[in-house]
Amino acid sequence: MAIASIEELPACPVETTLQLIGNKWQVLILRDLVLHGTMRFKELQRSIGGVSQKVLTSNLRAMEESGLVHREVYAEVPPRVEYSLTGLGLTLKSMLNALWDWGTTYQEKVKSGQVELS
Repeated sequence: MAIASIEELPACPVETTLQLIGNKWQVLILRDLVLHGTMRFKELQRSIGGVSQKVLTSNLRAMEESGLVHREVYAEVPPRVEYSLTGLGLTLKSMLNALWDWGTTYQEKVKSGQVELS
């Protein structure tokens, strides 16, 4: 969901962040653009896996409207479209790294039996 106006900004900064990147697909789009840099639509779709064309398009548009993703269309035949993170989008890298680190630690704890899943 893109925040269309200043009046729509939540009072809580965490809620603001979650409105901008609060779904699985948006976080995975960010992950892949941080890891791989500029990517074409089909590359993103294959890399993310399990996302439909409609859902990926919708999320990319929302992220573009929010100023996180840049869409570049090249006047070629066939047309080429590439996606990359904007400067603002790149500022999310440290947050993604923290999610990666936390997820790695959690996986290790589960594998070693320190966390029991029910």
